[in-house]
Amino acid sequence: MARALALLAAGTVTGILLVGPGATSGGSARANLLRGSTHEGSFASRALGGRVHYSVYLPPGYGNPTTRYPVVYFLHGLPASPQAYQSITAIASAVEGSGHEAIVVGMQGSRQGDEDPEWLDRGPGRRWETATAVELVSVIDHRYRTVPARSGRILIGVSAGGYGATLIAAHHPATYSVIESWSGYFHPTDPTGTRALDLGTPEANDWADFHKLIPTLKRRFAPYLKTTYYSFYVGTNDSRFRAENEETSRELRAAGLAHVYFRVYPGGHEWTLWAQHARAWVGSALSAAAPPRRA
Repeated sequence: MARALALLAAGTVTGILLVGPGATSGGSARANLLRGSTHEGSFASRALGGRVHYSVYLPPGYGNPTTRYPVVYFLHGLPASPQAYQSITAIASAVEGSGHEAIVVGMQGSRQGDEDPEWLDRGPGRRWETATAVELVSVIDHRYRTVPARSGRILIGVSAGGYGATLIAAHHPATYSVIESWSGYFHPTDPTGTRALDLGTPEANDWADFHKLIPTLKRRFAPYLKTTYYSFYVGTNDSRFRAENEETSRELRAAGLAHVYFRVYPGGHEWTLWAQHARAWVGSALSAAAPPRRA
């Protein structure tokens, strides 16, 4: 894990992440300060029964057709508007500030009438996890010059997106090599983040509960244990999620899982905490992933 943690020194980044109730979105206003470029895209999703949107940042060197890049997939917080996927500027800025080059993709995680799906597969036309982990990854690998392998894929989420990143990666061990949760949680919650969701059956509830999956991770990740890096962070004053993050850290240690890093930082459940450390956290993730390579 040493190289994955090499960039965990304090860093700052401009831009604001949209993370649900009470959050402020301002990152897109600073997109013109990026050296790379941002674009919009969409694809027909069978999992969601219609078109789903994404935003993409391409690094300044992308014009060189001989280079492929790792991809940082970013999951925004919930509840959120259908346009929340556009809030990738802070992540792109963190990539540029870290000294690395990567593609950044923000996935749409909500829509009108479905503002808090928790990044889960909830039934026909509401299979958000499948749209994210299967369909989106396939689309991005076909449309852009990615490093089209597990080693070149990073999954980062904030708040509900941190829950989504953790759970999706646990369900799809062959897809992502680096996972980060920023002030996330580990079981599905209602829009307030204070009550657990009942998904209808004990099996569905267990499948959506990362605590229940931890004892199975060594088996599920058996071919990838030495090449999977999971980091999660939370604020000292995060009254909703700090205790569960600390509980999860204890459970992962008890399970004997290596390449896991957890830290509590001064701050609350707020963009100021994430913006202060985004460059270091993103840099750490990219240090653990495959670097750009010749196409």
